[in-house]
Amino acid sequence: MSKPVQDSLKTEVQACQDRPISKMSPETLTESGSQQIHSESNRTRKTTAVFVLADNRLVRESLYRLLRKKTDFSVVSQCGYTESVVQQVESTRCDVLLLDETARMNSGPRFVEKMLQAVRGLKIIFLGVENSEDDFLSAVRSGVVGYLHREASANDIVAAIRAVTRGEAVCPPHLTLLLLRYVNRLAKSAPIYRLRADLGLTRRQQQLLALVEKGWTNKEIANSLNLSEQTVKNHIHRILRQVHAEDRYEAVEALRISGPLS
Repeated sequence: MSKPVQDSLKTEVQACQDRPISKMSPETLTESGSQQIHSESNRTRKTTAVFVLADNRLVRESLYRLLRKKTDFSVVSQCGYTESVVQQVESTRCDVLLLDETARMNSGPRFVEKMLQAVRGLKIIFLGVENSEDDFLSAVRSGVVGYLHREASANDIVAAIRAVTRGEAVCPPHLTLLLLRYVNRLAKSAPIYRLRADLGLTRRQQQLLALVEKGWTNKEIANSLNLSEQTVKNHIHRILRQVHAEDRYEAVEALRISGPLS
């Protein structure tokens, strides 16, 4: 490789390091489309195999160009969401799946569960997510181990991949506090719920709460049950009052302790 080309690549990667992935410019991109990049020589060096799943092409290609420069990573594939993506990820036997916000929304509420069932030991990192406490707790419950806001830089993403590979979890500090408080509330409330033989929920409320348990948002529940989003919110509000729960996740725990969700 010539010296000018080497200098050009070095400048390109340095320019991306501290910029949020969502703001990387098209000038940093040269690859396009869905690309399979199997490299047996890299895998034998025990690199971390990364699958980039992002519907935003600029984000997807920026991540690919960034990660392929790291000697401890091997980008085994990069693509947008399709119906066959579970099989694609499974075929690569990757270690880490990077999932951007758009692809996450398009993939549906059970996507993470399906991926973890299909690929043993897979670590999933959400990228570019909104600052939503409900979405964060849903992600944790589904099995996600990395959660990065849209302000995260390229350096943050590289550090997150390395962290989850070491068996660590990654999320913004203020959400760590939220998680600890959530677990603490459940620990305090569980003995009370075990004493309840009948929570008095209607069949519709139990049906709705079963979808909450799966991590569905109010909008997704409304579409599934052919209800308005406001009707779903009203149902959840009544459920919280009936089971004396502070939020929807405590309500799920209440019903789970009393019996299986139907």
